[in-house]
Amino acid sequence: MTIRITASRHSAFYSPLISTMAAGFLEKHGLSYTYGVLAPGETAAGMIRDGKTDVMQSAPSTNWAKMEKGETGFPLHFALINQRDGFFLFGREKSFTWKELEGKTLLADHGSQPLAMLRYAIHYNGVDWRKIDVVNAGSAAEMAAAFRAGKGDFVHLQGPAPQMLEQEGAGSTVVSVGATMPPNAFSTLCASREFIGGEVFRSFAKAFSEAKEWVRQTPAEEVAAKEASYFPGIGEIALTSAIAQYQSIGAWDGGIEIPRDLYEQSLNVFESTGGIRQRQPYDAVCVQI
Repeated sequence: MTIRITASRHSAFYSPLISTMAAGFLEKHGLSYTYGVLAPGETAAGMIRDGKTDVMQSAPSTNWAKMEKGETGFPLHFALINQRDGFFLFGREKSFTWKELEGKTLLADHGSQPLAMLRYAIHYNGVDWRKIDVVNAGSAAEMAAAFRAGKGDFVHLQGPAPQMLEQEGAGSTVVSVGATMPPNAFSTLCASREFIGGEVFRSFAKAFSEAKEWVRQTPAEEVAAKEASYFPGIGEIALTSAIAQYQSIGAWDGGIEIPRDLYEQSLNVFESTGGIRQRQPYDAVCVQI
């Protein structure tokens, strides 16, 4: 049986999903797979609705704004990948306090969820967002390139991008955004209701549960070695460092169920930053398996 897996983003932050494939957990449960990353212009809901993929790495928040407009037919989120924001701030100096962002230029990821979480974290840590020069420098690769070229005082990236910059001597990873704010249902897996009701899904869920436990308990060096082929051009030192940092902040703690309190905290983030006007009920977005 083959399962088609698509990621909204490809990052060491999603190691529980990547190791499901890379460390042989799908094979153990009799599944082969295809894996790809969401193409520009595609959406998680659209991919699933059009039958182009079976399981999508996404976030509950991707549904909310469209649900407010009355749209329906969204996939169900069934498993938690990360309970912490996965972005880091990388600066030109080693020292850092949140207040230092005021008056400085920050190259920030302007994706809907990353930006909402960053705004929440900045406010949560006592900083005035209006006093920061927040710049949209494009994609993660474009942001890193701009920082290398001397633009900005800080850059906002998922691992292993900041760890690679650190290896290059471009500065230091100064803070984990996720470690400085409450845990929440940051990233999840979703699928159609029909797929969730099938036999392949049950095998996949078991494989993912085992992989998530494995990446939590296994030395970062071993996880990085298994995943290395999924990160061509990225050195194992940087990959190992990113995985170790995600382990240390508890990004992958807990089982695969999506806790209601973490879902509600994600709603808190989007509500407080103006991303939503209505709080969508858990059972309209998530399913417990």
